[in-house]
Amino acid sequence: MTTKVYSGAEIVAKALKDQGVDVVFGIVGIPVVEVAEAIISEGIKFIGFRNEQSLSYAAGAYGFLSGHPGVCLVVSGPGVVHALAGLVNAQVNCWPLLLIGGSSDTHQQGMGAFQELDQVTLCRSYTKISTRPPSISQIPNVIDKAIKTSIYGRPGPVYIDLPADFIQGSINYESMNLPGRAADPPKSLADPQSVEEAVRLLLGAKKPLVIIGKGAAYSCAEREINEFIEKTRIPFLPTPMGKGVVSDSHPLCVSAARSKAIADADVVILLGARLNWILHFGAPPKFNKNVKFIQVDILPEEHNNNRRIHVALLGHLPLVVSQLLFYLPSSFSYPSTSDYAQSLRQKIEENIASTNEKFKDDTIPMSYHRAFWEIKKKLPQKDIVFVSEGANTMDIARSIFDIHEPRHRLDAGTLATMGVGLGFAIAAKVHYPSKRVVAIVGDSAFGFSAMEIETAVRANLPMIIIIINNNGIYHGLDTESYNATSLNALPSTALLPDVRYDLIADATGGKGYFVRTPVELDNAMKEALKDNEKVIVINVMIQPGGRKKLEFAWMETTKSKL
Repeated sequence: MTTKVYSGAEIVAKALKDQGVDVVFGIVGIPVVEVAEAIISEGIKFIGFRNEQSLSYAAGAYGFLSGHPGVCLVVSGPGVVHALAGLVNAQVNCWPLLLIGGSSDTHQQGMGAFQELDQVTLCRSYTKISTRPPSISQIPNVIDKAIKTSIYGRPGPVYIDLPADFIQGSINYESMNLPGRAADPPKSLADPQSVEEAVRLLLGAKKPLVIIGKGAAYSCAEREINEFIEKTRIPFLPTPMGKGVVSDSHPLCVSAARSKAIADADVVILLGARLNWILHFGAPPKFNKNVKFIQVDILPEEHNNNRRIHVALLGHLPLVVSQLLFYLPSSFSYPSTSDYAQSLRQKIEENIASTNEKFKDDTIPMSYHRAFWEIKKKLPQKDIVFVSEGANTMDIARSIFDIHEPRHRLDAGTLATMGVGLGFAIAAKVHYPSKRVVAIVGDSAFGFSAMEIETAVRANLPMIIIIINNNGIYHGLDTESYNATSLNALPSTALLPDVRYDLIADATGGKGYFVRTPVELDNAMKEALKDNEKVIVINVMIQPGGRKKLEFAWMETTKSKL
């Protein structure tokens, strides 16, 4: 009888395959080349990136979209350090991610080995578990525990350290105790008395509001939440990545009257949303000082964070919303004739009319609104996965591009991370291979990960990248002003004007377009949407903004807390 002996690298690959992993994002080098090759031999797709930050961002986004940990593989030392960016991003956004890092031989620990670093300790603060297998035989069990930890309870990142001697060592496969695939996370209902209390609060509300967070998208609660909205007829407001759980085109969506909706509401039910900076900490003056919150969350510690939560509903979001539906009287329906509902509709109409006027701006270079209008006119309503990053680019785009399906919008997220765009776009195309991925990014944001254009081309992941180029971070200078300014006097926000980012696509086998006018943008969009086989980069020149004073919405929120 022949004994099956496998290397540690092969054990890692087989364990990942047993856990249902179908893609790994990575960069190879010492000591993980053998692991990547074993992964490929097992039939798992391996996408090699150009920068560990981007691949770790991709893994986090893939975890959000798929509900299973996105897996990334990096080299020891600097590779793990660079991947910390995505690890932290996944932690703050509550996304499942498994980072596997190579490390130096165990017998060389403390000797100044090649790229030696205490990576387990380094990653511990940013993960739910950071560990190293005690032996090669325990690799499958450690991977099983890490994956369960990543998706059980509130999702988050995990780290596994793989010493070089474990990767290159070998073991008798038959002697191993293999755990099999990790079971799905257990799901719990909320306390029935608390649910009844929440229903009483909703029934007594004069100005109720539902806020749908990205936790609702991750938990796949769209069926239950749509039923809840249709039954109660309560206005709803999605957070940026909660968009699409209920379509933005739904008549009860009040995104276009966001400020008024949250300022006037007397009862707010938070569905997978946290009272952090995105929701102004739930604090006045953005929120009514007397507002009562109902919060549905899977983590007990999230309740009563920043503001008192009047009813805390702890449990799996789809199940808890089903409980609310069960306890709500069949006759209940929030009246569309209420002063609150009518005032919101009026504000929506006013804001839409104001935005529509901005779309008509004919100045050259184009404004943000005119560029976005030309893009929006051409994009189909369905089967679009929308990626957005940048400062002004992301902020303005959020209110212009409607999302109609859950988990079809990715942006800088809770950590407001710049540089995520191309990693997110690659993850989205891997998860949704038959859908069109469109990333609209600022020129500064694009610069963080521009070389991942080559990754997308090489991996045969067609997508459209639209760069909103204003020659700077927040604001830039036109060519004349830039050339007339000495180097030491340039604003800190200024980038080189009129950079031809589109040529990166041409150089790597994609297709680039450089546009300055609405007509040129319209034509570029037409051509891009005809092409389902290439990575397209459309470089859109807009108004630089010059030396305007920088103002940020988050500053108002911060001042209100001081």
